[in-house]
Amino acid sequence: MNDLLTALALVMVIEGLMPLVSPARWREVFSRMLALSDGQIRFIGLASIALGLLGLLWLR
Repeated sequence: MNDLLTALALVMVIEGLMPLVSPARWREVFSRMLALSDGQIRFIGLASIALGLLGLLWLR
């Protein structure tokens, strides 16, 4: 359980870096994402999950 909470805390830190460092660029990225279709967003999500799982397999 401790590992899960650590992982979630790291996700929060990483997610907060972009708006802290470059809020204008962060806003621009989100405005571009609004123009994507549902299928494109789902593909990005799937690719992100796949890369994350591959990273976990590689690290373990």
